[in-house]
Amino acid sequence: MVRGGIAKSLVAFAVPLVLGNLFQLAYNAVDGMVVGRFAGDGALAAVGTADPVMNLLILGVTGLCIGAGVLMSNFFGAGDYAQLKKELAAMLALGMGLAALILVLGLSLSRPIFLLMQVPAEVMPEALLYMRIIFLGMPFTCLYNIYAAALRSIGDAKTPTVFLAASCVMNTLLDLLFVAVFRWGVAGAAVATDLAALASALACVAYTYRKIDLLRLGRADLRPDRALVGRTVRYGATTALQQCSQPVGKLFIQGMVNALGVSTMAAFNAVGKIEDFALVPERSLSNAMTTFTAQNDGAGRKDRVRQGLIKGLLLELAYFVFICMLILWLHRPMLGLFSGEAATLDEGSRYFRVMAFFYWLPALTNGIQGFFRGMKHMKVTLFLTLTQISVRVLVTWLVIGRLGITGIAYACAAGWTAMLIAAALYFRRAVYPGLRE
Repeated sequence: MVRGGIAKSLVAFAVPLVLGNLFQLAYNAVDGMVVGRFAGDGALAAVGTADPVMNLLILGVTGLCIGAGVLMSNFFGAGDYAQLKKELAAMLALGMGLAALILVLGLSLSRPIFLLMQVPAEVMPEALLYMRIIFLGMPFTCLYNIYAAALRSIGDAKTPTVFLAASCVMNTLLDLLFVAVFRWGVAGAAVATDLAALASALACVAYTYRKIDLLRLGRADLRPDRALVGRTVRYGATTALQQCSQPVGKLFIQGMVNALGVSTMAAFNAVGKIEDFALVPERSLSNAMTTFTAQNDGAGRKDRVRQGLIKGLLLELAYFVFICMLILWLHRPMLGLFSGEAATLDEGSRYFRVMAFFYWLPALTNGIQGFFRGMKHMKVTLFLTLTQISVRVLVTWLVIGRLGITGIAYACAAGWTAMLIAAALYFRRAVYPGLRE
């Protein structure tokens, strides 16, 4: 990424990330579609209720990996391959320790969490069962994300995507077998997800050890460098908090939605899954901008850092035009993939007819966040995300009683606007002067 056309480099790196993120989302989406169709809206609501909690934990792990990935990209851009390998060892120690902690706490705290979320009694047993089984697969999810981040830091975004695609196909087939054929309900969907996560993790680790000398760790390398561990914690923990703050806010919003009944819960779950898919390219471009910025900053190429920001934001806005038109045209058939209930479809349709016009806001905020991460301004990304989600939760609380889940669309727009204003002010004061030197 330190040579060649900038827009071409960003797109070439982002496309595998788009595919990888789509496959990652497909894990839960397939669970939702299969469960909704073969086990009913109650089971779909149970899976949807568990999703924000699981996303919170997975994004925490992902955030830690993003922070470590920035350091690895910096080392790779500077040609310091010894430090690159040490950083991978530090990430393994931190990541797997975090996975073990999540597993223990998750199994013991599932019910109190759902009680705080006001999960209806008729949904509680299936939601608990689904989430506890998913928790058992957290070490596999963590291991995959660590090695995927390491490969992406050296410019290989394709290989982890291939393994993820294969595991997604595996997950789909197992979902159909366990839920549609064996009638195991939400338990079958959770077991399928865990087995697929195990397969992707093993494949990614095996490939790295066999093919990538730069990332092959010997027995001596497994002893983490304390200085790097501390540095990784500083970057990774801040990024993990930033990644987690978004789903924490969604947990509060989910609690407000749960009070509106099962049909509204099912609609909110469906629109959330569709929206996750719709915004994948924006987020993937953001991650491409992070790696691009970190590598060029490590190589001392400030000219390419400046140009990468401009061209990355233009690519983000171009995608907004496409996704706005697509959502307006196809949102109802998309909703039909998750539910056949008229009330659920109507609720979701009202939401998308408003929300589609606001997607230009996260296009800009995602791009700016990716740039700030690449420049190692991790605390700023945390502050911006906290600003955005705080405004979103507050506005949702104010309007959801009158507008239903359509009010959440206006709340999202308010949060993104506040975040964009704060980011622009910080960039002008603290970042732009340094880029001109």
